[in-house]
Amino acid sequence: MKLTTIIKTTTAILIFQQTFSQESKKETAPPQYTIENCVNHFDINKATKTKVGYQYWFADKNFTQENTLKMSIVEPGKSTHAPHHHPEEEFFYILEGTAEFFLNGKTVTAGPNTSFYCPPNAEHGISNAGKTDLKYLVIKKDLR
Repeated sequence: MKLTTIIKTTTAILIFQQTFSQESKKETAPPQYTIENCVNHFDINKATKTKVGYQYWFADKNFTQENTLKMSIVEPGKSTHAPHHHPEEEFFYILEGTAEFFLNGKTVTAGPNTSFYCPPNAEHGISNAGKTDLKYLVIKKDLR
């Protein structure tokens, strides 16, 4: 290859990388925070229906810089998914109903005003062990 071809190719790659890097920064810029968008009142019309109830994002990963806050409602005898694990730590806080928490092969049942901490990479899960809807909050760190 000629030296000029190598220089042109290298220059093109550098320009592409710089442009891509700038575009990525534009997409990940946090939103403008105001009192209006920082206070979020529950609105059932904005809730997402699931197979076992519904969920409502008070603060999703597109709004916050690091943490998310979601409310889940699960029908009696059901769970949102099977026990699983992920690199993020996670907190559950029971608002209403009876939950069965699963952590690394063990379970415990608890009611309102109970929190459940899931360490990073620990196998965990939550299900509705009661006869009424289970309502709980999920706080999770987003590892972007």
